[in-house]
Amino acid sequence: MSLHLVELPLHLLDLHGWAAKRGLAKGLFDEGLALHHLLGEGFGPAALQPFRLMVAPRATRATLYAYGAEPAETLVKTAMTVAPPSERAILSLDQIRSLPRPPESWQAGQRLGFDLRLRPVVRLASALKTDREQFAKGAEIDALLAKTLRNDKTHAREEVYLDWLEARLSPVAGLDRDTTCLHKFQRQTVLRGGKRLDGPDATIHGTLTIKDPKGFAELLARGIGRHCAYGYGMLLLRPPQRRT
Repeated sequence: MSLHLVELPLHLLDLHGWAAKRGLAKGLFDEGLALHHLLGEGFGPAALQPFRLMVAPRATRATLYAYGAEPAETLVKTAMTVAPPSERAILSLDQIRSLPRPPESWQAGQRLGFDLRLRPVVRLASALKTDREQFAKGAEIDALLAKTLRNDKTHAREEVYLDWLEARLSPVAGLDRDTTCLHKFQRQTVLRGGKRLDGPDATIHGTLTIKDPKGFAELLARGIGRHCAYGYGMLLLRPPQRRT
């Protein structure tokens, strides 16, 4: 398989203005949804997916990182051929860069640090009902809420989310719980199919150990969890964390 890490600078005000003109910011601006449309129209459906937008506090510029099957040169050629002028103005095509990430980059037993933004949700296999709410079979809900409702116990958010992540890394990689933590959490409302969905938005910093190099490369390419086409699920790799 061919895998490349792509880096693309973006002007946030330009992105917001473009989304407003396209009718993507009515009542609620969903940054992930806007980027989903922008990247798809500029480079092709799922050409840059999963992705992650990194923004410094109070910054007007951001950097988008993504995994894709094509290098920067090919992406630029595609955008120059098909992207409308408004999209090309936002995409900064002269500044796109990429690095290859072939499967042979990874080795069994290799430890890697990571920074991961995810939406730790589950789809219910059966209906759940409480005194306050009722959830239909197939509903998407917070993994913490699902576990709490199933056994009527209080659980630590970090513990539940790390369990959720560990299950999705398996069997291609193992999670080092001693050097992994829930770095940030908030509730985030997103737009999917014209409907508003409220759910968890979590960032986890930690360390993993590769077990299956080929499988790990495939995991990078598809992302972790749901909403990978909207800015969640991309494993940004870092040096491994130190054990204390």
